[in-house]
Order: sequence, then structure tokens, then C-alpha cells
Amino acid sequence: MSKVTKIILIFLLFDILIIGGYFGYKALSGGGSGDFEYEWIQIDAYYTPLDDIEVFIKQDAEERDMLPVLVKNYGKDTKILRKFRGKHFAGPTETQIKLKYRDLETWHLVELKYTADAGREVQRAILYVYEHQQWKVGDSGTIAQ
Repeated sequence: MSKVTKIILIFLLFDILIIGGYFGYKALSGGGSGDFEYEWIQIDAYYTPLDDIEVFIKQDAEERDMLPVLVKNYGKDTKILRKFRGKHFAGPTETQIKLKYRDLETWHLVELKYTADAGREVQRAILYVYEHQQWKVGDSGTIAQ
């Protein structure tokens, strides 16, 4: 074999190892999407909230007599926020939320499921904003799949 052929073969083997390692890593890490699988949590009268947004949701559901409520809390996940479609926002960024709510301290995106008066199941996404020392609904809508 000539020197040039040996160099080309070494280069090709190196490329195959790098590409194989990359796709092997993607396969072993679940596709490498980086998306966290969020789970539904049932909030009822006996549920102990884990954070202040869950306290607010539980109190609001108790006042409206909507318990139990299933909650999927996305928190401040900007990937999910970009899929949010509401009345005021469509795929917003954190900057757009801060422009609308000038005194914004933090925000959370939450998906709720509950049974309405007529017995039908309602599922909606709610963007909660925290400003002036209290939580409030910033927008409601759905999360595009």
C-alpha cells in the first residue's frame, strides 16, 4: 500500500469511529432530545403542595370547587413555553412575557385537567405570572404537540 492509501484509510476509520460514537450516544441517551418527561400530579384536598405555585393552584381549585385537579408543572421550561398557544401569546419567549408584565418576578407554565360541571373533562395550559407579591393567570390556552 502506498502512503496516500494508508492515510486515507486511517482518516476513514477515524471518521467512522466518530460518527458511530455520535449515533451510539444518541441511541443510548434516548435520542438526545433533552426533553424531560413531565408527569401528571393529582391535587386533591389531602395533597401537600411542593412549591408556591402548587399552593396557589390548590387554593384556587378549592375556592372554585374543582378538586381533584391533575397538574403537569413545566415550570420555567422555555422549550415547552415556545409550544404554548394562548389568548395573548403564541410561542412566546421569556423576554416577551417580561415586556407584557413589567413587574414580573417569575413565571410558571402549568397544564391542568379537571372535570367541569357538565361532567366533561377540560384540559388547558395556563401561564402563571408572579408580580406584586402574588400569583395570577397571565394567559391560558393549549400546548401544541
